[in-house]
Amino acid sequence: MVARELVRSMRVFGAVQGLRVMRSAWRRRRTDARDLPPRGPERARVPGTVTGVEPQPGGGTVRFTRAVLQVRVTAGGTVFWGWDGAGPEPSYALGGAPPAPDPRAVLEPDKDGGWRIVAKRVTVAVSRTGGVEVLTPGGVVLRRDLPPRWWEPAGGGPVRWIQRTEVAADARFFGLGGRSAGPRLRDGTYRLWNTDPRGRFGPGDDPLYITMPVQLVVADAGTHLAFLDNTWEGAVALREGEEGAGSGHDRPGTIEVRMAGGPLRCWVVVGTPARVLRGWTALTGAPALPPSWALGPQHARWGFGSAQEVRRVVAGYRERGLPLAALHLDIDHYDGHRVFTVDRVRFPDLPGLAEELRDGGVRLVSIVDPAVKAEPGNAVYDSGVRVGAFVRDGRGREVRGVVWPGECVFPDYTDPGVREWWGGWYEERLAQGFSGVWHDMNEPVSFVPFGDMTLPRSSRHSLEGRGGDHREAHNVYGLAMARAGYEALRRLLPDERPFLFSRSGWAGMQRYGGTWSGDVATGWPGLRASLSLVLGLGLCGVPYSGPDVGGFDGNPSPELYLRWFQLGAYLPLFRTHAAIDAGRREPWEFGPQVLGHAKAVLLERERLRPYFVTLAHLARLTGAPYVRPLWWGAPGDRALRDCEDAFLLGDAYLVAPVMEAGADRRAVRLPRGRWYDTVSGEAHEGPGQVLLHAPLSRIPVLVRAGAVVPVRGADGGTELEVWPPVPGRTGGGFVVEDGGGRREGGSVRPRVERYASKWVGGRVVVERVVGGGAVPPERPVRVRAGGGS
Repeated sequence: MVARELVRSMRVFGAVQGLRVMRSAWRRRRTDARDLPPRGPERARVPGTVTGVEPQPGGGTVRFTRAVLQVRVTAGGTVFWGWDGAGPEPSYALGGAPPAPDPRAVLEPDKDGGWRIVAKRVTVAVSRTGGVEVLTPGGVVLRRDLPPRWWEPAGGGPVRWIQRTEVAADARFFGLGGRSAGPRLRDGTYRLWNTDPRGRFGPGDDPLYITMPVQLVVADAGTHLAFLDNTWEGAVALREGEEGAGSGHDRPGTIEVRMAGGPLRCWVVVGTPARVLRGWTALTGAPALPPSWALGPQHARWGFGSAQEVRRVVAGYRERGLPLAALHLDIDHYDGHRVFTVDRVRFPDLPGLAEELRDGGVRLVSIVDPAVKAEPGNAVYDSGVRVGAFVRDGRGREVRGVVWPGECVFPDYTDPGVREWWGGWYEERLAQGFSGVWHDMNEPVSFVPFGDMTLPRSSRHSLEGRGGDHREAHNVYGLAMARAGYEALRRLLPDERPFLFSRSGWAGMQRYGGTWSGDVATGWPGLRASLSLVLGLGLCGVPYSGPDVGGFDGNPSPELYLRWFQLGAYLPLFRTHAAIDAGRREPWEFGPQVLGHAKAVLLERERLRPYFVTLAHLARLTGAPYVRPLWWGAPGDRALRDCEDAFLLGDAYLVAPVMEAGADRRAVRLPRGRWYDTVSGEAHEGPGQVLLHAPLSRIPVLVRAGAVVPVRGADGGTELEVWPPVPGRTGGGFVVEDGGGRREGGSVRPRVERYASKWVGGRVVVERVVGGGAVPPERPVRVRAGGGS
């Protein structure tokens, strides 16, 4: 086995690098064997029975014979409970101080010796043996957590545990971070360990770069989100329920969470999907607002190779009238792959190149990897050694691994001082003219020929001064790196909004930016996985994301590339990208027909830029993702809960991408209401299913009747595009103006304009809701689909 992996490593990385990879793998195994003692005999424990209670604001403490449970309801209706002294803090997920308890919540005795907390929006029942139920105010059970079980090593060490949960028989599961098999998660076991899938992935690969213990459960009885705030390695086993036929009994759906250590504590948010996401982002922090240019088309490639090639590509966009907002430079622009350097031969004047492109409306974005080449004379390494920045093993030695630059060390971003030190290096990126950064390889990755490509689990981390090892720090490594970069950019550019997105992260990562799909495999299954990731991450509170359009590896056919391009144009992060050996991905490389259709959807994306800007602001204000599942407004519609190949873009649009080769039409499930085809104007009534034309030139895009959508007019200003409401009904929409890349200061909130549409005297009219009166003159109104003027 080892010999076979050695041959494989040499073939993949080359002889010298392959030997380094094998040496790194052996070193990792030896370190873990030395510093992670075997667990030995264990004692199993369950809570036992209730022995007493202590009322507290919002709830209280319930004591059992072998455990203690703290439970409370917050003022916003969110539920928290923690076992054995586990409180809300410390937490990498929370965006600030924990929410205050609800002073009106009442702790009172319940049946069979249990207790319950009664609040306005939710009831929590604690059974005599330690089960926890979350119920609606009407008494309908949304979630039943059975008494947990712990296993404690007799010789000391981390306590592992298991929590089993029952939900309604009709419930569907979503969430758990970025899952390629979603967005609806079928029966199976999903690992909680951020992982690089070794260069490519498709719908069957799990786990991926971003895993979160965030469960979103949708059932007829209601929607709820449960977050088990624990960063350790774990696994979540899901099993959908089954409704009994006739007088038969229902079999509930089940969730089983197993964690290798860490606290057992849980947050639950209940309500409509919109209320749940609002509560979740209130808990974990508002999404970072991208600068408006980052909502335009972006282009990347691993292997531009030189400033000359960058200019050629940008000129190609300009000559063909294709909009381009940003171009991303991958690791090949570094000097020997060393972070925070520039290859001066291939990019002799990078600041001049950046200024030249910016004058033409194109920004440069830089990749930043965490791995630092362990080489004396490397300025980043020498500086890090002086401040003690790098992760160490149990004996105090630097932990080393092999990444693109060769033998590397890894900053410990869980140390506040290291985050500040690392953030100082972003000044070099800004000096080179870059307008933003994308974090890659930050699971973190260390090449090994077998097992997880990461650091030894015994590696020591600061964990904000508490101390711990990589088993606890691994899943938040990318999150902490994103924090370091984001806070640095805010400090270095105090008047601008930072642009940062990260391949890896954890719950709360939206505070620092967005993410992208990572190395999705080129192929029709990869196209489907792209949409799954964006939808799933949005339901976990990360609204800004998108795939590598065209897939990361391989060479897409012209049809596949175009269908991917058409999907990407309606996703928040619209970026083409490819591996170094995957060929060029500029639209003109696929022939004149593809170029023409790609140009059309690029121009439509630019026309919708004011709408994307509005969605970005609304995501920050309300937590609602730009891209939403079809059941977002009707979670009780079971047919919509099972629909995974179409999505809502905000409240106005329904987008139905083409996911199969050769398809020129596709079936689309419609939510309730009237929907117009944006090209033909034809009206379709929902709920129900319709068959729509999907020629190669476009994918079906429908718009809700009554929608008022901000779009870019011919003069570059924002105008209101209105689609007639159903007679006798009204519609509406929002407009949020944007300052470009400027950052709102202090508590200043953006101005949200709300408009309503209705029929008056045989014509469609639009009125401003806030403040009343007519639409201001700077907002021209254009009625579509024959609704008058």
